[in-house]
Amino acid sequence: MKGLFTIGLLIVSNIFMTVAWYGHLRFKEMEWSQKLALPAIILISWGIALFEYSFQVPANRIGFNENGGPFNLWQLKVLQEVITLIVFTFFTIIVFKNETFRMNHAIGFCFLVLAVYFIFKK
Repeated sequence: MKGLFTIGLLIVSNIFMTVAWYGHLRFKEMEWSQKLALPAIILISWGIALFEYSFQVPANRIGFNENGGPFNLWQLKVLQEVITLIVFTFFTIIVFKNETFRMNHAIGFCFLVLAVYFIFKK
């Protein structure tokens, strides 16, 4: 159960992270943000990232095996990276319609899934 809860928190965390890191690239399309200077954009992104940390830190604490969770540090990190790529892929396809998902992206992601396999292998 802690494993699924950890993964759920990591997914939510990565949604906020992706919006904080890449969502501002679409701000120019929103009238309210067209005159914002870079420091304002940074502060908005930090505000969004605060929610990322509000989910990421508990996910790592709950999921870490020395705190009673099922994952070691290597496993937590690789899980987080794969979840990041999955969330990023959906975000890019939905929000940035001019970006395309290509075969080389799929192949690279397959290698990352293999990384997960090898990291979890005893």
